[in-house]
Amino acid sequence: MSGPDSSAVRFAVRLTPRGGSDHVEGVTDGVLRARVAAPPVEGAANQALLRLIANELDVPRGRVRLVAGAGGRTKLVAVDGIAPESVLARWPGLRL
Repeated sequence: MSGPDSSAVRFAVRLTPRGGSDHVEGVTDGVLRARVAAPPVEGAANQALLRLIANELDVPRGRVRLVAGAGGRTKLVAVDGIAPESVLARWPGLRL
């Protein structure tokens, strides 16, 4: 690998904080929709989202990072060291 982005898969996530439980609702218009129980305070919802995605894709938490959108509802997430096909198999219709 030549850098952190050489094998990263990036996609947009529409996050709903204080959503009751941590779960992925599915893909709408190419964007992953997710809910987390954590409030949007001091990055808690963002951290919960990254844990959720790592669990859903069965990758270590350290491989999932927030690239953009820390303060908004729509975020850009990157997952290192995973094949795009693996992500699309989990969430068909996701725009990478």
